[in-house]
Amino acid sequence: MAPYVGRFAPSPSGPLHAGSLTTALASWLDAQCHQGHWLVRVENIDAQRCDPRWVEVILGQLASIGLHPQAPPAWQSQRSALYESALEQLKSTHQIYACDCSRKLIRSTVAQSPDDLSLRDDNEMLYPGICRQRGLQGGPQTAWRLRVGLATEPVVINWADRRLGAQKQDLTQTLGDFVLRRRDGAWAYQLAVVIDDADQGVTHVVRGEDLASNTARQIYLQRCLNLAPVHYLHTPLVFDEHAQKLSKHRGAPAAIVNTPELARQALQDCAHTLDLHLPSELWLRPTLNEILMAAIQAWQVRWAMA
Repeated sequence: MAPYVGRFAPSPSGPLHAGSLTTALASWLDAQCHQGHWLVRVENIDAQRCDPRWVEVILGQLASIGLHPQAPPAWQSQRSALYESALEQLKSTHQIYACDCSRKLIRSTVAQSPDDLSLRDDNEMLYPGICRQRGLQGGPQTAWRLRVGLATEPVVINWADRRLGAQKQDLTQTLGDFVLRRRDGAWAYQLAVVIDDADQGVTHVVRGEDLASNTARQIYLQRCLNLAPVHYLHTPLVFDEHAQKLSKHRGAPAAIVNTPELARQALQDCAHTLDLHLPSELWLRPTLNEILMAAIQAWQVRWAMA
């Protein structure tokens, strides 16, 4: 069995909020319980949304609650050669094809479909296969799509989540062929995360439940590239007073952890979200280390063996 490697992969589009801090703690705890390595990866392929100045803020927030990666952070913006190599591999096996479709064209085609194909909850459309027969001839404004199976054969991905249980998704019915490189030349999240995890030797992914819908695509892409499978655990989300998931684009407030008292309170809130039952008297103690040691034991009981 490969040594455990876990990771926390924030986007530097702002500071960590309570939800992302909870995910960071969960991934760190899982690594500790498995005597593994815990890495931080800066997911900054979306240059328009990301600002490198936030990285130091994020690392400072993690350090304030006692979470320290075991290697310097890796930056997605410095890993284009790896993504290009994977794309070339898929080209060589004709598993991808060039696509010039705009979202407007896809939306209009989908809207006219007799099957009334519509937007999914995460605003991703089932690609209707407009360019599927095009092949590898592309231009400067060309996207690249991964061919999801054959037209007559559904691609159904079954996988087990350590918290959510058995999962199943028919990619041909829910998404179809999906983009690996966008028309503007930017790398798609699905390709970047799969290649990054494989290159860094990640064996266990612990991340928020809102990312569970990405998992089937990533598993399929891993198989296309003959990469090792990964174990998944998707953690509970944190919601605001309007029952909306905390997110940076909705203006979720930063997690304030710059004093010992605030750091302890943040850890208490994270532990509650993760359903970790820690003794109430623990929060009166002065050191983060005691709290983290108790959290490791609680995680071991609650999730590590799942």
